[in-house]
Amino acid sequence: MLLFGIGLITLGSVAAGLQEKFHLNKISSGALFSLLPIGILAGSLLFGPFCDRYGYKVFLLLSCICMFVGFQGIAHASSLTTLQACILLFGFGGGALNGATNALVADISSENKGANLSLLGVFFAIGALGMPVVLAILEKQYTFSAIVSSVGYLALLAAVLFVFIQFPQPKQLQEIPFGKGLKLLTDRVLILISLFLLCQSSFEGIINNWTTLYLLDKLSVSGSSALYALSLYVVGMAVMRLLIGGVMRSVSSQKILLLSFLLLLLGCTILQVADSYALAVCGLILLGAGLAAGFPVMLGFVGNRYAHLSGTAFSLVLTIALTGNMGLNYFMGFIAETFGIQHLTTTAFVLLSGMTILSFAILKKIRY
Repeated sequence: MLLFGIGLITLGSVAAGLQEKFHLNKISSGALFSLLPIGILAGSLLFGPFCDRYGYKVFLLLSCICMFVGFQGIAHASSLTTLQACILLFGFGGGALNGATNALVADISSENKGANLSLLGVFFAIGALGMPVVLAILEKQYTFSAIVSSVGYLALLAAVLFVFIQFPQPKQLQEIPFGKGLKLLTDRVLILISLFLLCQSSFEGIINNWTTLYLLDKLSVSGSSALYALSLYVVGMAVMRLLIGGVMRSVSSQKILLLSFLLLLLGCTILQVADSYALAVCGLILLGAGLAAGFPVMLGFVGNRYAHLSGTAFSLVLTIALTGNMGLNYFMGFIAETFGIQHLTTTAFVLLSGMTILSFAILKKIRY
């Protein structure tokens, strides 16, 4: 998950260097960066059935190698075609690692799955925060290529580590369970959880991608100040996940979700009415804290309910969630262009309403 956090932020962090190296304009840059979510989506879709059939070890090893090749390609590719292929591999490895590590933690947690998944999520935040910091500290001494290449060896180190770890046995010994996975699509609880995570992922996506423009437009802050505010949003998420995985481990999922929705409501309201940078930052920290529980809690429900086919179930819900994220980000662009970026908070309130309604339906179905 640390690697996935690093990977998800790396391409954006070195965008300027890649644009200069390959003489890319904004349109060609956008086309290049769109390959990353395509790769992530493919990795998220395929990891589950294969892990259920063959176990986690081989797939995690291959995912780390894909990440390593991707890091080296981004750092050293001499042609645009090679770079594009490496970005796809990079995204595939990252998406597969994200899904497989979550499914694996759910499998090896006999209880408190949500709390353990929250602790796992902390490492994603550390990776996402750490890569820009490393680049900022070392950019005067080293090229971005040297830094990205060096960080990439973490993926190779993880692959070596996985060789010596004993993993749970495969759950489906006869065949790759694509057919059983399709049957899961008729399960109403799984669909409700998928829709909740679609809203959750979309909420995270619009905050990650549009907050800086929102702050620049509404408060006229500097670009560096907007990025700093976004970093504090990630810190808020990481701290809340630590609390959920630690001191709040015995608190019920129902109460954690209720607290999350209250924090999101407060954060959205503050961000909407904020007339100062400090107030906007407070709103973003609350949003980060409010969004911390969604994935761990819901994936914990999936792990408990579909233990016999957990990888495939995780694949389905994560794929639906990521598809929604991609779609809503495009829709948010239309909203910002047509009605103004100030409707970022309006969109957030709509997503929060959907998450609240869906969570009540899910809790009623599973009789939590």
